[in-house]
Amino acid sequence: MSSLGKGDDKEPKPYFLSYAVSDAIAATVSAQYGAVVNSVQSHIRNVDIQVRLGSPAQDNTHGDHRTSALTSMPLPLTDDSTAISRSLWYATNRGYARALDGYLKVKTEQQVRAKEEDTSADFSSEQPQTSKLLAGPSLNIDRTPWEQRVRELSHIFSQYPDVFGDMVQFQVTDETDYFVSSEGSRTATPGHVARLVIMAHSRAADGMDLVRAETFEADSPAHLPDQKVLAEKTNAMGKSLEALREAPVTQPFNGPAILSGRASAVFFHEVLGHRLEGQRQRGDEEGQTFTKLLGKQILPTFLSVADDPTLASLNGHALSGHFEFDDEGEPARRVDLIKNGVLQTFLMSRLPVASVQQSNGHGRAEVGHMPTGRQGNLIVTSSKAVPESELRAMLIAEAKRQNKPYGLYFEDISSGFALTTRNSPQAFQVIPLVVYRVYVDGRPDELVRGVNIVGTPQAALNSILATGDKQDIFNGVCGAESGSVAVSAVAPAMLVSQIETQRQRQGNARPPILPPPPPDSGKGAK
Repeated sequence: MSSLGKGDDKEPKPYFLSYAVSDAIAATVSAQYGAVVNSVQSHIRNVDIQVRLGSPAQDNTHGDHRTSALTSMPLPLTDDSTAISRSLWYATNRGYARALDGYLKVKTEQQVRAKEEDTSADFSSEQPQTSKLLAGPSLNIDRTPWEQRVRELSHIFSQYPDVFGDMVQFQVTDETDYFVSSEGSRTATPGHVARLVIMAHSRAADGMDLVRAETFEADSPAHLPDQKVLAEKTNAMGKSLEALREAPVTQPFNGPAILSGRASAVFFHEVLGHRLEGQRQRGDEEGQTFTKLLGKQILPTFLSVADDPTLASLNGHALSGHFEFDDEGEPARRVDLIKNGVLQTFLMSRLPVASVQQSNGHGRAEVGHMPTGRQGNLIVTSSKAVPESELRAMLIAEAKRQNKPYGLYFEDISSGFALTTRNSPQAFQVIPLVVYRVYVDGRPDELVRGVNIVGTPQAALNSILATGDKQDIFNGVCGAESGSVAVSAVAPAMLVSQIETQRQRQGNARPPILPPPPPDSGKGAK
């Protein structure tokens, strides 16, 4: 801090410097076609260094130069203080040069550009945080039993000849994230995650690709579901894919629908959550859907939304979006985003916006990225909850009212994306995996395929009529400008009066020409 720079306008000294180290040991076991294809253990250490020049009011991160503060590099895996110090010394020197280049560009641009709409500072003032700096992670796991388990689960798909691709992956990670800054913060956040992912895909005769996926997460391998439960889930996925191959392709639709709790959780994450991230409320490129709506109603009055990364689990189920400190050294906090339909605040990092000047512990980033306001555990609650059977009756009644022959039921959703910039339509797309038509004349529900949910956020969110009485959890990984971070979304099933779907991309590749070899055709081969 005292020796970098000359202290003049051309080479200012840093006003802020921080080091964030990720020290992670992970074991991974993967299988496909009933055989192990990967079984490794790895140790990775990386450091992200932030160098800020100028002042919090305006520094080298201003505008499009946000990443100029960041320098990343791997660190030695041995606890060699000399080697680690030399690595940090070199990276800091390189980081200063990059920050200086960004700072000079910012100063030049400010002389020629018009006044910005949001003149907030580039860095908020926060109290330094301290926690006990823990020893690094030490993972010791016997991969042999997990090699057997993933092999057995993968082998189940051999019973389904039309499932031509599968992957079962077990991963357990012990990670400690350290953060120290020139403001005096010194924190360490340990994390222990065990995850099992089962994926399979098929292809219909018309070329449409079909995918099913299940993710199971816990704080340790011992707390993952037992093998019997996992085998039942795997068999259900195989049967589902075979049924989807024969299902008719549905046509574009605009009418009532029910989203299951899991589907509803993904829907809220994509449609609402991303638009409440703080950095989306400032800048010339952002659409700022809700920026001017603080204190205004943006959801039906029976809905409230919070983001609470302090929760490690809910109703006995692990939540992926849990953390103790964010990636700027700020303590994780519960944030009530929407109360009774009224917008209260945004998810904030240390990048201020006009309406919210302080961090609320949601500055998150993947290693090698600058932290931004991101979701952790997004939780939707409702005061207008009814049993799921009643929700179904309400769907049929709404479809009749609209003179529709059926409504839709979305059982499972894989992912989606949201467009939030001004040069794109303020729209979203969500990709369902399992969809049924629910007929008003009493016919059995019909499985269909080939639909995507599309729409604009304000119209979609205000079409919610009621919710179910049970919350469901979606755990996953979300990618955005600050990289991929673990997230959770929790929501009840919901009934909407209007949902719009469009046809999925058809695809033109044929299914495999030859049938797969019999399950035991290679038995005994050398």
